[in-house]
Amino acid sequence: MVGHLNHQLRGRSSDADERLVRKTAERLELPVVVERADVRGFARKQKLSLEMAARKVRHEFLARTAAQKKISTIALAHHADDQLELFFIRLLRGSGGAGLAGMKWRNPSPSDNEIQLVRPLLDQPKSAVEEFATQQKIRFRKDASNVSMDIQRNRIRHELLPLLRSKYQPTLDKTILRAMDIIGAETEFVTAQASDWLQKKRRRPFRELSVALQRRCLQVQLLGLGIAADYDLVEQLRAEPDRPVTVSAAKKSDSRCVMRDSTGLVHLKQPARSGFSREQMELGLGRHAGEVVFAGVRIRWQTVPRKIPGTPTPALDREYFDADKVGSRVALRHWRPGDRFQPIGMPFSVKLQDFFTNLKVERGRRHQLVVAATEGGELFWVEGMRISERFKLTPASIRRLQWCWRRV
Repeated sequence: MVGHLNHQLRGRSSDADERLVRKTAERLELPVVVERADVRGFARKQKLSLEMAARKVRHEFLARTAAQKKISTIALAHHADDQLELFFIRLLRGSGGAGLAGMKWRNPSPSDNEIQLVRPLLDQPKSAVEEFATQQKIRFRKDASNVSMDIQRNRIRHELLPLLRSKYQPTLDKTILRAMDIIGAETEFVTAQASDWLQKKRRRPFRELSVALQRRCLQVQLLGLGIAADYDLVEQLRAEPDRPVTVSAAKKSDSRCVMRDSTGLVHLKQPARSGFSREQMELGLGRHAGEVVFAGVRIRWQTVPRKIPGTPTPALDREYFDADKVGSRVALRHWRPGDRFQPIGMPFSVKLQDFFTNLKVERGRRHQLVVAATEGGELFWVEGMRISERFKLTPASIRRLQWCWRRV
């Protein structure tokens, strides 16, 4: 059986492709199923690139047709040139091992796990496929959009690859395909190790795993939850347990939060409210030391003379301030509209919103962070960020405030 989806992206050329498929199937006495899809409209509605939208619609059509006809395997015509171009597309996107390994000879359909996709031509260059078609007098059509330099794949095909072959590596195709095979084998090994670790009841502690294995364990879990396992998300989860991370979505209502616990397992969490919180706690620092818990953060403070032996060393969860500049009363709260902050080392204050944007702090997380303000309303501390220039220790400081915090 032959399946063909008319993407309706090239007008009469798309219709001519459809006619050729119908005539060829008829000549070979093969049943054919043809459908048409508004790929451009689908891409606009789903906020996808045309290429990604076409791929999704095409796979859904093929899987649906195969299921209706009780067919378990779909053969695709990807060849070695497609594989090579895909490697550079994914390399430029910053893909990891699974992406750089390229397409497999066989794998489940992304639209239906019960249906297998096979690629029998994956080791044959395009030139060999065209030569065979010419020798056998098999008619074929060339996609005119393949010469458009507005498409990244075409720029790679017509500009980058010829340059690399002529100036750097004449046997580029062989070299890259071999590298993809190596990357694929190593990725499969790490994936198997990650799956084995996740299935065990008594696991080796997550912190003792190699970085590569930690990353793959998180990627496997995220993909299982239907979440794109991009590098930044994986690294946020890997670096800090028990901190919810908001996963962006096309619609704000579809946003989700994920969190890694101390054992290495990933959990879905209720997204934090995106609105500004009026929650606040007044804190008196008149005593020598104290401890409170506010909005999931345990804060311990201690005031000591500036001249005691030793130099205070800031850490990931500990900072030092000039106690007299901070004052005896402070407020713990969340970010509010109009808040300004002067990060240490900067000669002027900035909007806290701009500060978060420059540091690429996730929108959902901004409203979760705790800040500390003086009685006069000046921010001297933002959880996990730099301290304020105005309240740093100087040689003239008489007392220092040790400020420690931890998420509970």
